[in-house]
Amino acid sequence: MIMGSNVALADLSDDVGSVIVSLGWVSPTGEGDADVSVLLLDSNGKVRSDGDFYFYNHPVAADGSVQLLGKTPTADGSEDRISFDLSAVPAGIDRIVVAASRYDGARFGELEDVRITLADAAGESLLRFAVDHAGSVSAVIFGELYRRGEGWKFRAVGQGYETGLAGLAADFGVDVEDDAAAETEAAFEAAEADEQAEATIPEVTVPAPAEEPAGRAPLEAVPAPRRPVDEAGEPGKPAPRPRTAKKKVTLPRTAKKTLAENDSWRQARLFPVSVLKTDRDRETRATSVLLAVMAQVPEFSRRLTAGFGAPAGRMETFTEVSLPHGESPRRPDGVIRVERAGKLWTALVETKTNGNALKADQVQAYMDIAARRGYEAVITLTNDVALEGSPLVDVKIDKRRKHKVALWHLSWAEVAYQAQMLIRHEGVGNAAHAWLLQELLHYLQHENSGCHGFQNMGPAWVPVRNGIDEETLCQGDARALEVVESWERLIRQVCLRLGGELGQKVLPVQRAKRGTDPKERRSRLADHLCLDGRLQAELRIDGTPGVLTLGADLRTGKVRTGIDVPAPAQGYPLSWAKRLVRRLAEAPADLHVETLVDSEAGGPRGTLERLRPEPADLLPKDNNTRITGFRLSLLKSMGSGRGNAETGFIRSVDDAVHRFYTGVVVHLDTPAASRAPSKERAATG
Repeated sequence: MIMGSNVALADLSDDVGSVIVSLGWVSPTGEGDADVSVLLLDSNGKVRSDGDFYFYNHPVAADGSVQLLGKTPTADGSEDRISFDLSAVPAGIDRIVVAASRYDGARFGELEDVRITLADAAGESLLRFAVDHAGSVSAVIFGELYRRGEGWKFRAVGQGYETGLAGLAADFGVDVEDDAAAETEAAFEAAEADEQAEATIPEVTVPAPAEEPAGRAPLEAVPAPRRPVDEAGEPGKPAPRPRTAKKKVTLPRTAKKTLAENDSWRQARLFPVSVLKTDRDRETRATSVLLAVMAQVPEFSRRLTAGFGAPAGRMETFTEVSLPHGESPRRPDGVIRVERAGKLWTALVETKTNGNALKADQVQAYMDIAARRGYEAVITLTNDVALEGSPLVDVKIDKRRKHKVALWHLSWAEVAYQAQMLIRHEGVGNAAHAWLLQELLHYLQHENSGCHGFQNMGPAWVPVRNGIDEETLCQGDARALEVVESWERLIRQVCLRLGGELGQKVLPVQRAKRGTDPKERRSRLADHLCLDGRLQAELRIDGTPGVLTLGADLRTGKVRTGIDVPAPAQGYPLSWAKRLVRRLAEAPADLHVETLVDSEAGGPRGTLERLRPEPADLLPKDNNTRITGFRLSLLKSMGSGRGNAETGFIRSVDDAVHRFYTGVVVHLDTPAASRAPSKERAATG
């Protein structure tokens, strides 16, 4: 692209619900770098508040719309990647500005091959814009994403600011106070040498995982050559031909033939699990394994810590640390420390495996220790999934203390999801990192690790199920609320599992009005559960023609999965019906198909087995009735147990989503749906 040009993202790809924007440059000295920033602007061209300004100390939006993924080294310099979930951008945001700034008096004219690239959710490169004639400016707006109708467009900007980050931010309404500006500028003066360097690990052969379907090839970034210019704008001597950037490594999906003599032989693993006998053994091993991999794989550690406010920098991790606390010292399971610009960010880690719950007094002690020692966070890591407004443990915060400590929670399912996204879909810097993440994922998914994610609906499950069956469950019963919270945790984990297999974001849809308190919303859902005996959820999957619905009817003992497919804008109804049946040729015969119409009477319906020879049966008898779409759904028997066993409720829900996606959605001719997930029943879900 050239400066000032624009393009509609939908014209470049069908898979632009989420995009990856990369800012890159080459430093001739090897020492120059810049920091990226993102501003969300309303219709007035201003941020709604300072919270709409994202930079390295504020890297992640709570709604998932923006995530600064940190720097990735390339063959000739570095590249900063930003993930945008455009479907999650608040309705009041009209424009997203992507910029970068230099520090300590440095200028963009000292860098070469300054560019911005954009890739779709599948990782396919869509566009590239080279920022020429950067000159003496210390901040540059590379480009902007902006709404047009129902879609998004990208404009190549290339506007420079001599006043640096402070001038750029102030231009868009960010309140830059003197003290804050000085602190930010001091932080930006840290050279990239403070960034976490890639670990020097000998070249290894990446073992192929067994029984995995074929995946797509690793991505490759190839910077285009250009001629530099001097300050007068005249062409300078030709720049040396840039080298092809290092490939992103993803693990091969095809299994190599094993050299084992028989099936009883097992490969040697970097992280063995066979010797684990007790919960304490599992907690100690799991903590050490995870923290060791985080310290060696920057891409992975950044994914896990960016949302907790950790800066991008040099990371070290520790276990078996003893910290003074009253008469007896405390030993947190782990400690994470990140150094950036001469400052330390520290988090204490408390780990649980299997179904073990966090102990409130233990977490409280770590919060107190962190506050006294000036640490920034305490991170809890268990199989449970945290919910907004519903903490796993209640801790008391001493408001008299000036230093505030944040309490964050991470599920083992989230850890496995991030590892799977990197090694299966997005790639990492080298083969050694890919191998380390593969070994970590194998460890987490092993039945003896205890790191299997949410796997118990809780003690209220059986009484509530029986109460619904006997029609004795009353509104306001606290047990119904517990089941609703467990259902929400299960849905979030189903999203992680499916998203990890597909390589894209799968998010639960919340229909509540913006600003509604999460506890109030769950209370209403609990009342509905008492009245009609149903649990409902909706999942948004990039690239699918509609929202995937999921419902569990505790009265009938059935799990229903479904999706609404809109009617085409052109053509004839009979052609629509025939084409739909043809696309579903390999779908299960018991798939229910219902015609959606614009009348209260409803449209025809039937099983796919009956409709295959007669697609015309999907047409309403009244020719004046307008068809708006088709509803596809599958029914499955619901497990009764509260756990994750074969006969458990959790397993039945997980299997129902998997069967519906692989048996139905993949046949609906969408780019995302063509990548069916593996049938491996891994423990990320």
